[in-house]
Formats: sequence, C-alpha cells, structure tokens
Amino acid sequence: METTSLDSSMQSARVTLRQFLGRRAESEDGIARLSVESQAALRQFSLERLMGYGLAYADVSELRARVLEGEAWEAAATGLAEIALKQANAASTGPAQPTRILYLRRASALLRMSQMMMLVDTRERRRIFARAATIYGEVAKLRSDRQRILVETDSRPLVGCLIPARGGGVASAIVIGGVEGWAMDFDCMGEALAARGIDALMLDGPGQGESRFDHNHYLSVRWSDAYRSAIDFLERRTAGHRIGFIGNSIGGSFAMAMASIDKRVSACVCNGGVIKPTLARGNTTFFAKMVAACGTNNEEEALAAWGAVDPIAPTSGRGYPLLIVHGGKDPMIPMAASEMLLAAAPTDDKEMVVFSDGDHCIYNHRDDRDALIADWVRSRLAGDVLCRS
Repeated sequence: METTSLDSSMQSARVTLRQFLGRRAESEDGIARLSVESQAALRQFSLERLMGYGLAYADVSELRARVLEGEAWEAAATGLAEIALKQANAASTGPAQPTRILYLRRASALLRMSQMMMLVDTRERRRIFARAATIYGEVAKLRSDRQRILVETDSRPLVGCLIPARGGGVASAIVIGGVEGWAMDFDCMGEALAARGIDALMLDGPGQGESRFDHNHYLSVRWSDAYRSAIDFLERRTAGHRIGFIGNSIGGSFAMAMASIDKRVSACVCNGGVIKPTLARGNTTFFAKMVAACGTNNEEEALAAWGAVDPIAPTSGRGYPLLIVHGGKDPMIPMAASEMLLAAAPTDDKEMVVFSDGDHCIYNHRDDRDALIADWVRSRLAGDVLCRS
C-alpha cells in the first residue's frame, strides 16, 4: 500500500472534519422503501418549501438525506436542531454573537419543521413548538428588531411578532400563514415590509401556532372577531396608519374575507388562497390538519368554521385594492382556480401576478415574492408610485 506523509509546513496544522451525509439522489424506488410518513414528508416539503420556511440549504439537504437513509422526519429535524444549538452555544459571547444568532435561527426553524407531520395537538407537539418559539424569542432579543405581542380578544389571546419599520413606519400590515406554515415561518415577508416602512405584525391567527398551542385559541365560526382585535391593536398603536392584510396559502382566503368584512383593511394580498376553503375536504391529510385547527374531532363542526371564511363576500360596493399572487406550477391550486378567485373578488381594483414556474406560495422565488408584495403594499398604503417591469 502506498503511503504519503504531510509536508513539513503541514505537520503542525490542525485539520477538522465536519461530517455530513450530503445531498442524496432521490429516486422513486428509494423513496418507496420508506415509511408512509417519510414519503409524505419528502413529497410535501420540497427543498424550496423548506427554505421558504427559513431552513438553511445545508440543513435542508441534510434533513432530506437523513430521512432517505431511514431516519424518522421528527427525529432527523430535531437532531439537526440540537447540532445547531451546540454551535450557537459555542459562540455565545462577544463578537461571535452574529454566529449565535445564525445558529439559533436555524435551530428554531428545524424544530418548527420537526412537528409539521403531526396531525394532532399532543403534549409533545406543544413542547416542541414552545421550544422553537423560545429560541426565536432569544434571537429577537439579541437582534432587538422585533417583539412578541399578545393581542387580547373577546375569547382567547392571539400571539404575534411585531417587526417595526426602520426609522418609523408610514403604514401597518398583518401577515398570516395557512394550515401549516405560521407567523415565524413567514418572517422574511415581515422583514421585507419593515425595510419598506411598513410595520409588520406577523400573527398566529385562530388555529395557528402559538395562539393555538399556548392559548388553545382555535378556529371557529367567530374567527373574524379575533382578527378585528388585531386590527384594533394596530389602530391603537399607530393612529392614522392605513392597514394592509396579507395571507399566505389558505391564509389568503382569510385576508380577502377580512377585506370584505372590515373596511379598515386598505389593501389585501392573497398568496395562494382559494375561493372556498372547504373544497380541501377531498385531501384527507390536509383536511385532517384543517379539522385539528378547529380543536375538534367533529368534521361537521370544522366544516362550519371553515365555511364561515368567504373571500368573495360582497362589500356593499366599497371594494379594496387586491393583489393575488399565483404560482404557475402550484401543485395545490390550479391556474383556473386563481383566475376564478380573481374574477369573483368583490372589487374593481384588482390584479394578479403569476410566477410561471412558481410553486405553492412561491417558495422557489421567496425574495422576489417578498419584494413584489412589500412594494405593492407600500404603494397602496403610502401612495407611492409602483414601478414594476
């Protein structure tokens, strides 16, 4: 066997190996040998979607590789989160603080992802999400650029994260997610708004995130009362500011419904919503998550709650500025469905922007999506001229 020796200049050098599985080829045969849950996770959470929810590319590659090697989704994501936390703790003081922030953000995103395949609100799921929120809160303190907000309602509180505009805002906006991705998962959109002078309230609405897991605030037929309270909060905070409402995934349906219900919504963005949320009943797993958002096992009760969300409800002729964002390769919402929603929207001031290769919620063009939405909202709430080629 041939051997080699280190050059004299390398004799005292220290070499550290960071070991990774690395990105794996994902063949149909290889995926078919995995558990049903792992197959579903790999199918539902693409590389682009995972990165859209805040995961780093390296963590996405490693997560999918571990699952392809047979590790359970929750265990793989949690294990990577623990590695990120160790790296954060190793850089906990002094000038290494940006490194600590980096790894804490990665750990929080991985923990949030670890509970995505859970269909019911077990104690373990609540514990995981609470831990992710605590880590996210630590990042907020280190960065001093956002604060946790509790919005009191007539029933249970809503939890949000307020990202104030730099140098003072000229308007405000509420941003919500859908059935799976929630406030922390879309904070990049809030950051884009804040950079453009819009105070962004990243909100966990009824049946979402911390509002659900910490305060048992579930979706009901009176869901709009809770969002009215969030609008009240923004009005009290900055009297005179115009308010926008941005909804992602099925949250887009809520955004449009609130624009129809509450005249204080001065601009609305629907990124991936549907004309009738109850149509999702045909998707067994997704509908199970919709039912869980209502805190019940009774499907009819859940259908009543979701049926109360009407994005095309009449506005008595008031209308409102509306932007619909659609992905041409969206596997959940076909182009015809978004065109139907656009046509039926009860306003004349409406437009739709289509990303020809966009996936659901345009995760594969995240920065472009956020810039588009934030610029549009700024133009509608602050009266700026919008230039877009």
